[in-house]
Amino acid sequence: MHLAYPAVLSALLFSTGLYGVLARRNAILVLMSVELMLNAVNLNLVAFDVWLSKTAEETLHSGQALTLFTITIAAAEIGIGLAIVLAVHRNRGTADIDKLRDTAEGHETDGPDEAAATADQADPAGQTEKAEATA
Repeated sequence: MHLAYPAVLSALLFSTGLYGVLARRNAILVLMSVELMLNAVNLNLVAFDVWLSKTAEETLHSGQALTLFTITIAAAEIGIGLAIVLAVHRNRGTADIDKLRDTAEGHETDGPDEAAATADQADPAGQTEKAEATA
């Protein structure tokens, strides 16, 4: 088998993953796209390992060893990344990256803090608290 076939397939997989990272707004879909990119790299590592082992007299299989390390790192990354996404979704109520970026920059538009700030602006002197204290 020629080296071009897995290299073209790997380039297509990596391009699809890159598009998913850049175009998606859901954090889980972004993590899936990163996994797709890592699998494209694994395909390249194994393909080049097979190609180089045919030309070299010694077979070290370093590409396959690096693929095992990449799979291990990818499993740890998806575990930690998914835990972070679930914790953020539990706290913020959304996994939309654009909305999370807005809240991190301080441009929160529809959160519970804004409702409290609006209530304070409607009653700046705190007349409700004074009325309850005198009653």
